[in-house]
Amino acid sequence: MNTANLLVELFVEELPPKALKKLGEAFASVLAESLVAQGLAEADAVVTNFASPRRLAVYITDVVEQAKTKWISQKLMPVSVGHDANGQVTPALLKKLASFGFGEDFVDSLTIASDGKTEALFLEIQIPGMGLQGGLQKAIGDALTKLPIPKMMTYQLADGWSSVNFVRPVHGLVALHGTEVVPVSVLGLAAGRETQGHRFEARVSPVSIQSADSYAAQLRDEGAVIASFAERRAEIVRQLQAAAAPLGLTPVEDDALLDEVTALVERPNVLVGKFEEAFLDVPQECLILTMKANQKYFPLLDAAGRLTHQFLIVSNIAPADASAVVGGNERVVRPRLADAKFFFDQDRRKTLESRVPGLARVVYHNKLGSQGERVERVAAIARAIGTMLGNEALAVAAERAAVLAKADLLTEMIGEFPELQGIMGRYYALHDGLPAEIADAIEDHYKPKFAGDTLPRNDVGVVVALADKLETLVGLFGIGEKPTGDKDPFALRRHALGVVRMLTEKSLPLNLPDLIDVAAASFAGIAAFKKQIVMDELESRFIYDRLANSLRDGGASAQSVDAVLALRPARLVDVAKRLAAVHQFATLAEAPALAAANKRVGNILKKAEGEVGERADPARFVEDAEKALFAALGDIAPQADADFDAGDYTASLQALAALKAPVDAFFDTVMVNADDPALKANRLALLNQLHRTMNRVADLSRLAA
Repeated sequence: MNTANLLVELFVEELPPKALKKLGEAFASVLAESLVAQGLAEADAVVTNFASPRRLAVYITDVVEQAKTKWISQKLMPVSVGHDANGQVTPALLKKLASFGFGEDFVDSLTIASDGKTEALFLEIQIPGMGLQGGLQKAIGDALTKLPIPKMMTYQLADGWSSVNFVRPVHGLVALHGTEVVPVSVLGLAAGRETQGHRFEARVSPVSIQSADSYAAQLRDEGAVIASFAERRAEIVRQLQAAAAPLGLTPVEDDALLDEVTALVERPNVLVGKFEEAFLDVPQECLILTMKANQKYFPLLDAAGRLTHQFLIVSNIAPADASAVVGGNERVVRPRLADAKFFFDQDRRKTLESRVPGLARVVYHNKLGSQGERVERVAAIARAIGTMLGNEALAVAAERAAVLAKADLLTEMIGEFPELQGIMGRYYALHDGLPAEIADAIEDHYKPKFAGDTLPRNDVGVVVALADKLETLVGLFGIGEKPTGDKDPFALRRHALGVVRMLTEKSLPLNLPDLIDVAAASFAGIAAFKKQIVMDELESRFIYDRLANSLRDGGASAQSVDAVLALRPARLVDVAKRLAAVHQFATLAEAPALAAANKRVGNILKKAEGEVGERADPARFVEDAEKALFAALGDIAPQADADFDAGDYTASLQALAALKAPVDAFFDTVMVNADDPALKANRLALLNQLHRTMNRVADLSRLAA
């Protein structure tokens, strides 16, 4: 059996840079998986993907020329279905055989064996192994079909008549098994061994690939192309650091920009450019964003993190004299920076406060009104939260910041760079002479913007951010705009997690139901708003689901999280303490028996008919065990309740350990469902007392095995 390494390359016109990395990974993985499934490659084969602006390629080790022949045993149907009472072949069996490409003459080749339940007819046939040509043809087809192409285009083939669909026009196909060309075809192209190198710097054109093993080296040496995305990215990082080090500066870190630039060049060459220092009067966020987003440059920062007037260019050419390349880039960036300076100067001619009325003309949502109406709601919620925290000065400041928080949406700078929302609002607020805490809150009210993002830096910012996210969540849930599956167009999961993080990490003594009530009240008078949906789905489930995910991601056990959150604790700040208490309780020797008993009690109470009493009458007790349990509750419950009310959840749960013996004795000797209705009701009331005492910190039944 001939085994050799395989190389497949599609040579294309410039691929979309933001999609290149995923396209390269998908092309390689799907093609390799298809070959493995066909028996042409082993599951542990080394798969290397290549992706440059003009090529997608994959290198796979130890690919065979012919897959092994294999036997398959396929159950067709029970004998009683395939043969009639006289032992004759039924139409059902003939139809089944036909589906495999066999006729009636194949009936005698079938075997009869037990399938574990009955006698069945089995088809046992030898399947010839797939040849590499056919298998690779299928694998390439599979890979092209499953590529995550952002947008397909249609183009004509060389014959002028046929047209095909792909992400970009394909101009070449290389398929080498060792040194031999595999005669496959795709998108109107027949496989060969020739490809193209760098547009301007290739030493040889075309590059004739001698073998699968020589592909990367030949492209590097003859074609001036680093075919591997990962190697090219690493080379860019190395050159960026090497260029910045002599200047005592640091390039801005941005993985997305790095990936995009890697997808734009085939052989990177990092150069240093400059712009006029006068532009540094513009907020550095504006300059950094325009250089990264529009020009794909890497701005350089000093040791204090301040932007300098120098930047790094990742060029795709390396001329002996790079001055023309540097000069061209410096000329191109200058108008961009001038635009940013113009927007900044123009915006400062109007105060943020003067822009607020204009928000009434900006649509927020067709069912929830304008941005102006939204700002009024957020301001009302922010003031209420400040009041709930018992700080009137905070309430006033938060209301003020909330009113101004969206005003920068009407500025020229945000019209050009929406990503700077809030950031520019802070600069303009400081220019208007507003206090720093108000300005910081305007920027921070969008936080946290993503997983791991920082929280607002001051109390005013926290209150406004909390109000903003609650208004979004309550409003959109109230009109039925909730996430479904993987679709979350309004980022409500992120908003909910932001609420959770602020309440817990900032230790805010606020009740979640109260916050949602305050937010819901701000939507009074909006016909489309349904508060019941908010209560049923947002308050009862959605936010607690985000909290549960966050706790599990943080290392808490799913069982403990389930036990604590089953009670829907109103104060999320208490959840961590409750979890710690549950963890300590679970280490007690009595814990498993108490959890199991609690589960049993819960089931009994669920099945009870009618209303169960809150407290048992000791005069009605008959058995010593029920008297003992009532007495134990009388001794333990007051201390457990006091510890709970004091916030000492660990002590509250530890006190329950003394209930194990009386609870065990109760279930061993007492019949809860007694024939006497009064006796039964009294015993149910006793269990209800026990259940309430045991489940104040967490639903202990969730800890039962």
